[in-house]
Amino acid sequence: MDWDKLRIFHAVADAGSLTHAGESLHLSQSAVSRQIRALEESLNATLFHRHARGLILTEQGELLFDATSAMVRRLDTAEARIRDSKEEVFGELRVTATTGFGSLWLAPRLPTLYSSYPDLKIDLMLEERVLDLPMREADVAIRMKEPSQADLIRRRLMGVRMRLYASPKYLESAGTPKRMSDIAMHRLICQNPTSHQVSAGVSLISQLMTHDVRSLLTVNNYFGVLQGVLSNLGIGVLPDYLLEDFPEMVRVLPDIESNEVPVFLAYPEELRNSKRIAAFRDFVTEEIIAYRKRRTDEDAG
Repeated sequence: MDWDKLRIFHAVADAGSLTHAGESLHLSQSAVSRQIRALEESLNATLFHRHARGLILTEQGELLFDATSAMVRRLDTAEARIRDSKEEVFGELRVTATTGFGSLWLAPRLPTLYSSYPDLKIDLMLEERVLDLPMREADVAIRMKEPSQADLIRRRLMGVRMRLYASPKYLESAGTPKRMSDIAMHRLICQNPTSHQVSAGVSLISQLMTHDVRSLLTVNNYFGVLQGVLSNLGIGVLPDYLLEDFPEMVRVLPDIESNEVPVFLAYPEELRNSKRIAAFRDFVTEEIIAYRKRRTDEDAG
């Protein structure tokens, strides 16, 4: 089969449209259509069902798309290895992390990484869904649980606990709870127990809810919970790593906290020698070491 026609077929199947595929390939719609017809004739098979909304793969088209997808992944891996054979750290690095950790801890520290590697292009994908690293949905992941996928190199970075925080202004107006049952007289800000989050956070929230909380604000990510606390709305359930960047927050009921949540960094075995991965791994590790040292010094003080 003609490699160029396969490349065009893959773009069309991925986009579901001749027009969109043409735009990504810098070809006219008619040129893309001719290549697809030629490929179908050479295979003596229909690859797409055509309808008003676009194109749908036939059974034969699905088989071919599976093959071209595997080819694209292998080519991406080869390209990454070729780039990483050079001494310089540059090019795209796709990083996935949870919305809370990625936006509240990782993103504010990225200037340090860029100052060392200004030619690095980071695609930061923040979502709760666990992306498939062996299938190259991302290059490196930071997750709140140990990855279960095979063929991954993993490193435990730190432990996180969910704790209760409020602003001084809120506590001044509403009072400071002295015991767990006092939480019933305050506004609790947290993630909804049914939303996607670490199980330790769900357990703590469920425990707090047993006290018939008077007022409640639920948000589907920690960034929203943090904004509620900083806006003096109530007492928030937040990860402890936030206190370093938001020292104005006051810890409430210091004896109450969740079980420890492990934070792992992971990447595919095939990227073991990637200089971009090594640069990111070392950056995160150094930031974690500095963070731990500051926490230890604060606890000792």
